[in-house]
Parts: sequence; structure tokens; C-alpha cells
Amino acid sequence: MRIDVWSDIACPWCYIGKRRLESALASFPHADRVEVVWHSFQLDPTAPVPPVETSTSALARKYGGGPEQIAAMQDRVSSLAAAEGLDYQLERTLHLNTRDAHRLLHLALHEGGPELQGRLKEALLEAYFVRAGDVTDAALLEEIATGVGLAAEDVRRVLASDEFDAEVAADIDQARAYGASGVPFFVVDERYGISGAQPTEVFAGALERAWSERTPTLATVPGAGDADGSGVCGPDGCEVPQA
Repeated sequence: MRIDVWSDIACPWCYIGKRRLESALASFPHADRVEVVWHSFQLDPTAPVPPVETSTSALARKYGGGPEQIAAMQDRVSSLAAAEGLDYQLERTLHLNTRDAHRLLHLALHEGGPELQGRLKEALLEAYFVRAGDVTDAALLEEIATGVGLAAEDVRRVLASDEFDAEVAADIDQARAYGASGVPFFVVDERYGISGAQPTEVFAGALERAWSERTPTLATVPGAGDADGSGVCGPDGCEVPQA
């Protein structure tokens, strides 16, 4: 079974949603047969490289309100992240462009499949939200990508070109085709869409339902018993009706 996830590196709810999905998978009996593939989405494709302000400043400029109001909002999100074991540093994160990070995620998928891509996704989110790193910086991106197993020469080649740019754009177009205007957005086995960082129970229910639909069980029709002469043969022989 496959789960496709659209998310952005600079989206605080995306990291929370990732943890909640992982919690659901941890108790899912068929988790070893589930493949998670990450897809690109940019909340602000016009964000600069390199960054010139903090996320706090950008939010205040976009939505209005004073620093106290933005700080209170960030504190609420940080508290929810902490409940998932994440130590957010939202007051230090930068308003930045995530396209290069997304292109490296496509490189990871191409080179090592969903498992390598998943490791890179986690490392990028941790670098941005926990360490407040500048994930537009080529040196930091190379450090993160090679740290999870990508070859340095491949990382440098991608960052020095527009490789995987079309794949990033195609991901964003597909999200819009699904009707997703925000992230995270999860598609479970091409059957169920889940918008937002829903509670773990929502993910668990979707996993169980999708799995049951792909492996349906048969309902046994009750028979009339042995009196009609019907029986069953098995490895140990066949049933013989009683006279």
C-alpha cells in the first residue's frame, strides 16, 4: 500500500502531520508493506534566496498584528509540536524558498527510492524547525543530503542546475488537481485524501479502511449442515455424511 504526501519544508503543520502518520503506522500491523512517498509543495514560491527576514516577521507582514500576537500563535503550534516530540524554534526560523530542498528530495527518490527520500525529508525538517537552519544554503543542503547517503557530486550537480525542477512543478500541479490548496495533504492508497495534520486516530482509521478494501474478506454463507450430504475435503481427508 502506498501513501503519497504533499508537504513543504517550511510548513510547521507538515512536520506535526508526519509524526502523527508515523504514530499511526507504528501500530498498523501491515506497516512493513506500506510505502510513503513525499511530494513537493511550496507555500510561498516567491520567498527569497537567501532569506532576508524571520518567519515571524514575514507572518506579521502578511497577516498583520503585532509581535505578541504572532508569538502567541507560534507558541500554540510549538506546544502541539512538543506533544509529538518536536522541539520547534519558530522564533528563529527563516522565511525562505524551499525549491532546492524539494529538488533534492526528488534526487533522493530517484537514487534510493522512498526509504532514502524519507530520511532526507526528516533531516530537512529537523534542520529547519529544530536547528533553525537556512535550507537555501548550498553548503548546508549538501551536508544534510550527504549525511543521509546521497553522493556529494550528485547533490552539487542538482544544486548547480535546474534538474528536477519539472518534477517539483508537476507535484504542485497534481496537488491542485486533487483540490489541495494547503499542506500537509495525504493520499492513502489512491483512495482517501486527508487534509491537514489530523489526529493519529484519523490516519489509523484510513489505513485500516484502505487495507481492508484492498484485501477483502469473504462472508461464509451458512449451510444446512450434513443432512444434505454436503461436505468439505481437506488435507486430512473428506467429510462423510452420517447415515
